[in-house]
Amino acid sequence: MLVDFTALPARNAYQWMTSTILPRPIAWVSTVSPEGTTNLAPFSFFQGVTASPPTLMFVPANNRDGRKKDTVRNIELVPEFVVNLVTFALSSKMNETASNLPYGESEIAAFGVETVPSGRVRPPRIAASPVSFECSLDRIVNIGSGPLAANVVFGRILVAHVKDEVLGTDGLPDSAKLDLVGRLGHEAYSLTRETFSLKRPDR
Repeated sequence: MLVDFTALPARNAYQWMTSTILPRPIAWVSTVSPEGTTNLAPFSFFQGVTASPPTLMFVPANNRDGRKKDTVRNIELVPEFVVNLVTFALSSKMNETASNLPYGESEIAAFGVETVPSGRVRPPRIAASPVSFECSLDRIVNIGSGPLAANVVFGRILVAHVKDEVLGTDGLPDSAKLDLVGRLGHEAYSLTRETFSLKRPDR
């Protein structure tokens, strides 16, 4: 089967991409408006970009009517955010915050998500998340226009809050202890509990 992306409507292209580019890590992003109202939303187009300088990216696509999502609107006005990682225990609460609430209505308040203050940025972090990255905005790259067009948000990682209980014997996070979830196609998710190792070839 050949899928010609140049002939696909955006919605169909999105379905094919999200059904094949997987599993995708989930960025649970907290932001604030200039008035101090919090926003919390999950995004599965998310990845680390470079360690020099430490940078990550996530991609809020425009709404189906072409409007920017509240996360982007907040970051354009208050250029800071926190990327919280999502465990299996947090997955149901994360899914609730994907609801399309009116701008200015807080998902954190609406769904009872416990937060704690951040140290370097104004948006709070999620108390139960095993890892939270406090970030300042590096840049936003707009790709396309209208519904499902992309707003690629690059953030400079300032600090990371890592729970001690997820650390392994080497002092770094252990994937089994993190127990994160990944996004698959449709309404499916994956777990990071089953892993295997491959020794990297000598260079």
